[in-house]
Amino acid sequence: MRGDALCSYQRLFYPRGWKVSVLFESSHRRCEVSVVIPCLNEAETLASCIEKAHTAMREAGIDGEVVVADNGSTDRSPEIAIAFGARLLSIQRRGYGAALMGGFTQAYGRYLIMADADASYDFAHVPRFVGPLRHGADLVMGNRFKGGIAPGAMPFLHRYLGNPTLSFLGRLIFGTKCGDFYCGMRGLSKEAFERMHLCTTGMEFASEMVVKATLAGMRVEEVPITLSPDGRSRGPHLRSWRDGWRGLRFLFLYSPRWLFFYPGLLLMALGLGCSLWLLPQRRQIGGVSFDVDTLVYALGAILIGFQAIVFACFAKLYGVMAGLLPRRPWMARWLGYVTLERGLVLGGLLILTGLAAALYGVQLWRLTGFGELNTSAMLRITLPSACAMLLGVEVAFASCFLSVLRLGETESRTRKDHLHNEG
Repeated sequence: MRGDALCSYQRLFYPRGWKVSVLFESSHRRCEVSVVIPCLNEAETLASCIEKAHTAMREAGIDGEVVVADNGSTDRSPEIAIAFGARLLSIQRRGYGAALMGGFTQAYGRYLIMADADASYDFAHVPRFVGPLRHGADLVMGNRFKGGIAPGAMPFLHRYLGNPTLSFLGRLIFGTKCGDFYCGMRGLSKEAFERMHLCTTGMEFASEMVVKATLAGMRVEEVPITLSPDGRSRGPHLRSWRDGWRGLRFLFLYSPRWLFFYPGLLLMALGLGCSLWLLPQRRQIGGVSFDVDTLVYALGAILIGFQAIVFACFAKLYGVMAGLLPRRPWMARWLGYVTLERGLVLGGLLILTGLAAALYGVQLWRLTGFGELNTSAMLRITLPSACAMLLGVEVAFASCFLSVLRLGETESRTRKDHLHNEG
């Protein structure tokens, strides 16, 4: 890839001044496999990784190259990469994901295999990934739990808590079948990489790849690999709690259903059930009484739950508009039903219902000569009345904001269609 085409490609994947410098070019221009190794001060182990990758491809008859995506090394890693026959790229934007995206972008191979430079992954396993890719897989994940983890290769918390928990959440939230969500050795086709539009620069890059492949309906497979203790004398770049939190945060931020919709639906259902239970009279369970004070919190749960569901709708539509989430057929049907006019009518009905209940309360007060009232009885009228009016306002405002988002979606789709027709 040269000239204007290369510049356009870099602008697409490296916005806001991202730069990729090719420090060492091999004469090879097209190949089947590119083994991409992110590197930051890996002089102790880089040479053995490059050698094993070259040997594995040569023995398997694979036409390939080794690309070292250097992320600002201050040791001899760049010199070692060149000396052992790798193609060296300098990725100026820091981060694990940034290094890999830079390497993938400049790789010449049809298939991309990634693995760390710390010698913990066995590059002799490269052919295991190439086979499924040749047979149509878009993403091939390594599974260290199936292949074998050597003693001392993975910290106790990572092996028995962090990785199993995050992998389980990934399977639960997105429906992926990956058993080792955070395995650092994996393969994908260049075409799949371009379709994913990856954007995270840190360790959450590993999550983003699996999530986007799953959401896009790509074919994802697994192969067993082994994990050995790394060969470095220094500590790893990975920070367990910080990077674990970033991975967990990414999973939920990428799923409006689990972040907003399901918690909101649960909260709204609990609030509604509790409210209906308390509206007729005070309730008692054992020696504990539940009265209007509990009703206040139950109605509050309804309002908060509804707001969370509204956020889920907004986040879903925005994610689709931004290209972060796939467009589903059910969403078009739902948007066709949820219109501004219907939202305003529903909001108006809720407000009128609340006002009617409020007027009923005023009438009861008038019958007493505007004197003292039974506080508990009146709150069972005024609190639901206020809740209904607040919900009505929320529905009306949400409908207006959703219509604004849909205007942006229509404009975006029109622009894309225009560009497609021009192309």
